[in-house]
Amino acid sequence: MEKIDLQQLTNEQIAFQLILHSGNARSKVIQSLREYRAGNKEVASKLLKEAEADLSLAHDIHFQMVQKEAGGQNTEFTLLLIHAEDHLMSTLSMKELVKEMLELFKARNL
Repeated sequence: MEKIDLQQLTNEQIAFQLILHSGNARSKVIQSLREYRAGNKEVASKLLKEAEADLSLAHDIHFQMVQKEAGGQNTEFTLLLIHAEDHLMSTLSMKELVKEMLELFKARNL
């Protein structure tokens, strides 16, 4: 996936990019668990890898924002941005939890 240049985006567009990519990842994480439960272990693994790629994009946006602020350019905090950041962080947590669950299931041949 291609890196997103924040210089070309408004604050609202940046927030929506975070929501888009973390939302895509969240859907894939949940679907991976459902696929595993249905016996489609390879599909589940593929979906988790796709989710990680989506999260990588969202995390890169977040990191660019942190770098920008560390360089002295303050970010305007809006409810939309707070929602986007919350969405990203909860999806990151969800992905780690589902990865651990799937490893447990594999270890127990479930």
